[in-house]
Amino acid sequence: MDDHKLINGADIFKSPISIFIDKPDPTDPSTTPTDIAVYLSARERSRYTIKTGTEVGHSEGNAFVNLQLRNLFGGAESLNAHGSLGTRTRSAYSVGFDAPVLSNPDFRFEVNGQASSTLKSWASHEEILKSGTTRLKYLTKGGHRHEVGYSGIWRQVTGLAENASPTVRGDAGDSFKSSLTHTWINDRRDYPLMPSRGYLMKTVAEIAGFGPLKGDASFGKLEGETQAAVPLGSSGITFTAGLRGGMLYPLTLSGGDKPVQSRINDRFQLGGPTDVRGFRLSGLGPHDGPDAVGGDVYAAGGASLLFPIPRVGADTPLRLQAFINGGRLLALKGKLKEGMIDSAAVLSNMRRTIAALKDGLPSCAAGFGVVYAHPVARFEINFSLPLVRRDAEAGRKGLSFGVGVEFL
Repeated sequence: MDDHKLINGADIFKSPISIFIDKPDPTDPSTTPTDIAVYLSARERSRYTIKTGTEVGHSEGNAFVNLQLRNLFGGAESLNAHGSLGTRTRSAYSVGFDAPVLSNPDFRFEVNGQASSTLKSWASHEEILKSGTTRLKYLTKGGHRHEVGYSGIWRQVTGLAENASPTVRGDAGDSFKSSLTHTWINDRRDYPLMPSRGYLMKTVAEIAGFGPLKGDASFGKLEGETQAAVPLGSSGITFTAGLRGGMLYPLTLSGGDKPVQSRINDRFQLGGPTDVRGFRLSGLGPHDGPDAVGGDVYAAGGASLLFPIPRVGADTPLRLQAFINGGRLLALKGKLKEGMIDSAAVLSNMRRTIAALKDGLPSCAAGFGVVYAHPVARFEINFSLPLVRRDAEAGRKGLSFGVGVEFL
């Protein structure tokens, strides 16, 4: 193991870490005139960090406190605790333990527990979650990041509004999801929050309730994302483009004989200031009355031009933006009511649903705004104009404010 790499990756020393090369002491009988001596100079970070603050963005605001304990047992282990209260995520608490495996900072083990209560006004309910998760995270020599994990999540759809739709009422109550996940990321962008060059490729795969996995949700879920950024000459203007897509495939529960209908907890949502701008949060896709009930297949894409602000310069993290983006979110064709469908019919219906993504123009919007890439998150203020909107979808003409680490 490279000592310098270990020191940098352990997150227990302050930057910069200095390296000095010198000749060894000539009086040392264990050395020869051709030897060199390497010295590392590093200052250890504080054993604990406490942060408090407020956040505003993604259609909510919250107050939070974070606690991090470092190098608990002398092997770069850490304990992280988080608590927050907000307007949409009413409460969220988590505690996690992270440690390198065999002293390798590129191979880490993580276990954590979480509890949260989130008001989902776009679907007339509140969702309460309690979960436990374990993960193995590793980085390959080629720079590819992988995460393999297991999670058990108890979910409750509760606090229904008086006008909640039949779809939401049908999914109300408790459910339990037991799933395995794998995430792969190959990120070659120079600055992920506002790249000027490079590309990103990412996939997330999940399988729940199938075979030895228990619970009452059973599906295979796959999402993929790609993004590329290209500088246009030396003027500081950058062109970025991205695509995302995903599908949720119903599977048979362990011990069952029919595929299981997807639940609102697991279906995709699309629309909002951090993905398809120009639409309200979860404004795209299937609706039942006033409620956005999510979909099983989606595709979305966008393109942006980022310009330096005159008299501010290209060396600052502030840009003007012009964009166009759009997407489709569809429910699985056919019905799985009371299990009256077999696996062959599910496959046929999934093929029909994927083929329907290209039927007609996607819901789309265009606009312009200002982007600021803070080291922690990206901030956007945009004026958006919906260009294509399907029936029941909720567009948003005018100003919107977005905060996040991932944008279409």
